[in-house]
Amino acid sequence: MAGGRIARRNPVPEVELLLRSARVVTPSGVRPASVAVRGERVAAVLPYDCEVPGTARLEDFGDDVLLPGLVDTHVHVNDPGRSEWEGFPSATLAAAAGGVTTLVDMPLNSIPPTTTTAHLDVKRRAARGRTHIDVGFWGGAVPGNLAELRPLHEAGVFGFKCFLLPSGVDEFPSLSPAELERAMAETARLGGLLIVHAEDPEHIDGAPSRTGPRYADFLASRPRAAENAAVERLIALARRTGCRVHVLHLSSSDALPLLAAAKRDGVPLTVETCPHFLTLTAEEVPDGATEFKCCPPIREAENRDALWRGLLDGTIDCVVSDHSPCTPDLKRLDSGDFASAWGGISSLQLGLPAVWTEARRRGVPIAALARWMAAAPAALAGLPHKGAVEPGRDADFTVLAPEKTFTVDPARLHHRNRVTAYAGRTLYGVVRSTWLRGRRIYGGPAGAPGDARPTGRLLSAVPREPAREPAAPVRTGHRPGGPATGPAPDPGAGVPQPAATTERGTA
Repeated sequence: MAGGRIARRNPVPEVELLLRSARVVTPSGVRPASVAVRGERVAAVLPYDCEVPGTARLEDFGDDVLLPGLVDTHVHVNDPGRSEWEGFPSATLAAAAGGVTTLVDMPLNSIPPTTTTAHLDVKRRAARGRTHIDVGFWGGAVPGNLAELRPLHEAGVFGFKCFLLPSGVDEFPSLSPAELERAMAETARLGGLLIVHAEDPEHIDGAPSRTGPRYADFLASRPRAAENAAVERLIALARRTGCRVHVLHLSSSDALPLLAAAKRDGVPLTVETCPHFLTLTAEEVPDGATEFKCCPPIREAENRDALWRGLLDGTIDCVVSDHSPCTPDLKRLDSGDFASAWGGISSLQLGLPAVWTEARRRGVPIAALARWMAAAPAALAGLPHKGAVEPGRDADFTVLAPEKTFTVDPARLHHRNRVTAYAGRTLYGVVRSTWLRGRRIYGGPAGAPGDARPTGRLLSAVPREPAREPAAPVRTGHRPGGPATGPAPDPGAGVPQPAATTERGTA
């Protein structure tokens, strides 16, 4: 008997693990279910009260929510070269504690940056055997490395990142307008993806620039117009070259109508935003509190509300951390000078509860977070076995107690440097456990530890056949309008995605 009823016979043979929850988040909705795991993959999503095979181990999570493991495609691990800022062991342990089972590492802040295949090899050697979760890598597009993009693409990077203005580190310079167009044309030929820090340098140079602790002065130095102009340029170049483009860490809600119109026209464009833009506001940032500094910046409450509308209507595709830590001294906590402080917010461990806290307040269901923080980032990077609880996917899961709260104590974070804008905040959503390919890697009953060994794998994109010619420009006959409506689209819809492999086979 199960729940007063006769248990249903399990139709899936050779199941090794059965995960049961009254609330399993699947692509078709949230329902009571038992998830059967065979090997490292989901074998079936069965009725809640199915029979447990004699050879299977049952893990019953009660009313806790079983989510797909999160996929974070915007993480600065800074290893090698600046591992005092973070590093693969601490970053991936923090990720596991936050319900993240896959991350894609950014090409900058490490030394060397991932701008050649030789540099990619250095980074892979630094990561191998030291990751608690699965890790892939972005390449970089910088002045002078146009000829390196094809070798990087063929070596398995998931796309190329570039800046339109100084990145903050000398070894990763920004592209000029002409270099940007050449990089987009080459990326289109490869069938690749260009991910862009979208702030326009002329608008930044023309904005007021003041040193000191006033957050209002820092905010004025990174105006919305800088993001809007950069987004407009990217859309125009994507139309012309056919390059698939992804806008990183959107902060300015003013750009949403431009993005929505471009998507309606079929421009190959996706957009992300970050937990701090969805949960924090400029009005609550104290002067001198440089732990809140990031670029682009945290903006006003009405801007945050508009970003939520952009998520709900599908203009924004995904939510990822932009985890960008540094050592405490670089945050200038002593002087509180926003102008000289490093820009970056550490939230790899806290993104899920931070976003869920605000989503819950707004009446947004937990299934939406699975789409924005797992399915959509997986589709963006081309990880077909990640991001959903369904047969054939990797058995990557997050078990969340969504009604439980905790107060953020920096001392309990696994980040190497525990400066956080969330210190002292009470958040909803306690991560009970995290599972990677059917193994618990974090948490457990009564606080039991998961597998403490670093069992993550390194992921590589498998390039699809490059186009012989760049994709045809997008022709428009639209009348500019407001944001798109309807359900959030699949960010990979209509765009062929690469598969991904690990050093031990397909992932």
